[in-house]
Amino acid sequence: MAFGMARDVLRPTDSPRADRVTYVELFFDLVFVLALTQLSAYLYENQTPLGALEGVIMVCALWWAWVSTTWVTNWLDPVTLPVRGAVIALALVALVMSVSIAEAFGDRAWAFAIAYVVLQVGRTVFIVWATARHDRRVAGDFSLLLCWAVAGGVLWIVGALLPLGWQLPLWAAALALELLGTVLGFPVPGRGKVQLKTWDLSGPHIAERTSLFVLIALGEGLLVTGFAFVDKESSVASIAALVTAFVAAAATWWIYFDHGERIGAEAIEASGEPARLARTVYTWVHLLIIAGIVLMSVGDKEMLALPDQRGLAAAVVVVGAPFLFLTGTVLFRRVLEGRWARAQLVGLVALALLAVVRLAGFTVDALTLSITTATVLVGVAAGETLERLRRGRRAGG
Repeated sequence: MAFGMARDVLRPTDSPRADRVTYVELFFDLVFVLALTQLSAYLYENQTPLGALEGVIMVCALWWAWVSTTWVTNWLDPVTLPVRGAVIALALVALVMSVSIAEAFGDRAWAFAIAYVVLQVGRTVFIVWATARHDRRVAGDFSLLLCWAVAGGVLWIVGALLPLGWQLPLWAAALALELLGTVLGFPVPGRGKVQLKTWDLSGPHIAERTSLFVLIALGEGLLVTGFAFVDKESSVASIAALVTAFVAAAATWWIYFDHGERIGAEAIEASGEPARLARTVYTWVHLLIIAGIVLMSVGDKEMLALPDQRGLAAAVVVVGAPFLFLTGTVLFRRVLEGRWARAQLVGLVALALLAVVRLAGFTVDALTLSITTATVLVGVAAGETLERLRRGRRAGG
């Protein structure tokens, strides 16, 4: 009996379904609202160098799990029952991973690792099986990815079974292996490697999917901020903190969606190597954008909980979050448009100066620092809009 699914579940190229984001994909995304909430809570409770390293590993793992699924649903049609069922099953596995985040470096390390491996390996097995009879090139490419996913899975499982001194380096090595695979093309001796230049994909689909994840991350930040505010007695400081958090979130939305979000789909559609471009801007660069937004929610919670504090950890979070976000967006625009977004570069310089002033010994409280960084983001958003109007480009959002 021939291997592979008898039914062709690839996205139709001559139909509006080729670019459509489906509701089951949005259902899958809902699980990551919980994941990001748990991640920001973990980062808030572990503001130490070790906690930062653990947070980097978890945000990379969550992003890799989500973005890899997005690539698969760019090939496969979620409207079909087999793919829909697979996405729902992956959502359940992602839920297990999400509820394990708080103890991912403790009693639930095994649950987090097993869920992550099942998600990565199971999804890849499914696309190989689904395409084996209908597009042998796609099946062959993903079979190479499967070999690397299994190798990385071994590191995840072994790391979960060992003490923290081994767990951290093994999990970091597993993520590094996945990153190395994307760079090298997942080579396997005797079987060649993936040729991204032969991949055709839907630019509008992957751009819209990623934009929706940015919205989810922003919504998670507002959710965390809202709950933190509800738990406190109303005061001038808490109300100021709430308004500041909202202004920063709105400015972040504006910077991403007013112009930058729209050009992604256009650039991919016009590119001679759409998969390579999409990998750069949506798999790699967007990790910085998402990490910055998640860290922003940690800073907002810090500002609400202790608006008067002047500690270094709080300053790193409050200034570092928008710095990460702007670094990601400026690289995003650079790759897509071939130019540096001047307003964002000015914003990065302003944030860097804030960091230098803080390290030089001049301390301000968390609330004042947050108001300052929010003002920087508003200034960047205004500068971006003025530049767009000057160039005669239409608005997105």
